[in-house]
Amino acid sequence: MRVITGTARGVQLKTPEGMKTRPTSDRVKEALFSIIQFDVPCARVLDLFGGTGQLGIEALSRGAASAIFVDEGEKACALIRENLKRTKLSDRAKVIRSDYMQYLQNCRETFDIVLLDPPYAEIFLENALNKLVEIDILESGAIIVAERPVEKELPWEFSGFTKSRDYKYGNTVLTLYRKD
Repeated sequence: MRVITGTARGVQLKTPEGMKTRPTSDRVKEALFSIIQFDVPCARVLDLFGGTGQLGIEALSRGAASAIFVDEGEKACALIRENLKRTKLSDRAKVIRSDYMQYLQNCRETFDIVLLDPPYAEIFLENALNKLVEIDILESGAIIVAERPVEKELPWEFSGFTKSRDYKYGNTVLTLYRKD
């Protein structure tokens, strides 16, 4: 697993050992950032299910102004911090150890891009989407990127958001929502 492009291009990221983390494949990550490439520069990014930090780190490497990484696991947060040090991107990042719903309920910051890549077998994705629609932490025109398995369906519409389309890569689907 590596950073694809930007200031940290080519830096190898550490991956978890024995954790319940499923890192996004380089192919899917490259496709994702090709889709949102013009939205990333100067964006404030929320990587809500941080895992290894690779998605938020890729955004920082490509010019995002800042990124907040949220994960409830102590090992995951330590791994994200280590990967931020490896890429020399720690100065624009914050790692928060918290349950995703608790973080969203208490969040007082606003974001331009939200990256959602939760464990596939859980209902975290649906819960996070519903909470993001309910609270007001997204700027006008903000993007939510949801990574999911092909067999998991997501609603086409959320109040105040437009689903642009699904992008399928093998067994993985990227779904983009944009705030109206």
